[in-house]
Amino acid sequence: MHEMSLMLEIIKIVSEDARSHGFSKVDKIDVIVGDLSNVLPDALELAFFYFQKQGLGIPDENTELEIIREAAKAQCQTCLFEFIPDYRLAMCPKCGLPNGLLISGETFRVQSYEGCDER
Repeated sequence: MHEMSLMLEIIKIVSEDARSHGFSKVDKIDVIVGDLSNVLPDALELAFFYFQKQGLGIPDENTELEIIREAAKAQCQTCLFEFIPDYRLAMCPKCGLPNGLLISGETFRVQSYEGCDER
């Protein structure tokens, strides 16, 4: 389950950035996960809960994780029809050509986080 290592990196990145901005607490982390990103949102959330209990980095037991799902969308480069692809190599359902270009659905990134300095 590579989501463990992905979440560990997210926690490290957010913790380092939060510290560089003088934050001692992270209240919420927003992560975008595309349907075709090869990341399982449920497994990512489980990994977050595991590391949250371990007290690793700035996130604590009160930190929220919001996973924002990004739907997969493709556009045929021949007829310009937009559709929801099943795979990265997409056949256009309108003209039948294997000419679909992914527009969205591959994203995996931290969109934002909220933190503060509790003094």
